[in-house]
Amino acid sequence: METALTGCTTEADTVSDNLSKSADSFQVQRRVVFFNGITDKYLLTIEGICSLNANSTTKLTVTCKVGKGKYKKHYLGLSDNVSYFVEQTDAKYEDAYHYKVLFRPEEIIPDMDLHTSK
Repeated sequence: METALTGCTTEADTVSDNLSKSADSFQVQRRVVFFNGITDKYLLTIEGICSLNANSTTKLTVTCKVGKGKYKKHYLGLSDNVSYFVEQTDAKYEDAYHYKVLFRPEEIIPDMDLHTSK
C-alpha cells in the first residue's frame, strides 16, 4: 500500500511557489541579466513585469507585460559561456498559509471568445 505525505511543505516552499505563480501572472517586477561567463561582461538586460520559461537547457523565453493587454516575448539562446540570473526588484507580499491556484479557462478552451453585455 502506498502512503502519500501531505502537509510536508515548508513556509518557504509555499511562499516561493506563490511568488512564482504571481510572476507568471505578471505581478512581479524583475530584472533578467545575461552575461558571458568567460569575460564577465553583461550582454543583455530585460527589466519589467516579466514571466520566464526556463524549461530548456539551451533557450530561455522571457515574456513581459508592457501595457494593458500588451506583451513582448523574447527568446534567448544559452550556451556553455552565456548564462543569466533573475532578480526580483520589488518586494511582494505573499501569504505563507495559503496556496494559489490559477484557473485560466482560455488554456482549457483555447478558441474561446468572450462577449459581455458592455
